[in-house]
Amino acid sequence: MTSLIESYEQQYSVLTAEITAEIGKFKVSKPEDRRKSIPLIEKCFEDANDLLEQLELEIRGTSQSHLINRLACYRAELSRIKNEFQTARQNAPGDSSGYGEIEEYYEEWNVAQEQKAKLLQNSDRIEKTGKKLTEGYRVLLESEQLGAAVLNDLNSQRETIQRSRNRLRETDEHLSRSSRIMNSMIMRTMQQKFILIVFSIIFIIIISVAIYLSIK
Repeated sequence: MTSLIESYEQQYSVLTAEITAEIGKFKVSKPEDRRKSIPLIEKCFEDANDLLEQLELEIRGTSQSHLINRLACYRAELSRIKNEFQTARQNAPGDSSGYGEIEEYYEEWNVAQEQKAKLLQNSDRIEKTGKKLTEGYRVLLESEQLGAAVLNDLNSQRETIQRSRNRLRETDEHLSRSSRIMNSMIMRTMQQKFILIVFSIIFIIIISVAIYLSIK
């Protein structure tokens, strides 16, 4: 990109030098020669302006402020040379008949330049808007991916909670079953103790009766 910018600058320098030389010739030439040189000088102005527009497009892609300042100097220089040419045409002896055409041409030329500047500004706005849309779309995609990741994480947590709940339910069932078994074992133990106590009491009564009868 730097070599292309330098190439545009060199071409612009050559054009402005050519325009300055032609204006110098224009000032001292005869009326018929001046009329012949006008289209050539006008074409050089158009080429110089096109070069500055190409240079602006290249510089716009960089962040170097000194290039932007140089471009502003080039535009100021070209404007000064145009004013010099206008003055030379207005002051040229024996050429007052084309003054109205000169004014009309430069008015049209200025309008065309304003339109080009507006088009460049609109192009710049469209480019910035496109970048903003691209950035917004990227953020939207990132948000969508983040949302999908969060949903997957929540789904995984829900499945984990569901499994934990099932395990708790199974544990509760096991505890209930164990509690019933323990209660059943306790009841059986109490029954066995009760039966043992009853048999012990009966056995004691029988022994006591036998002892009593034997003594009597």
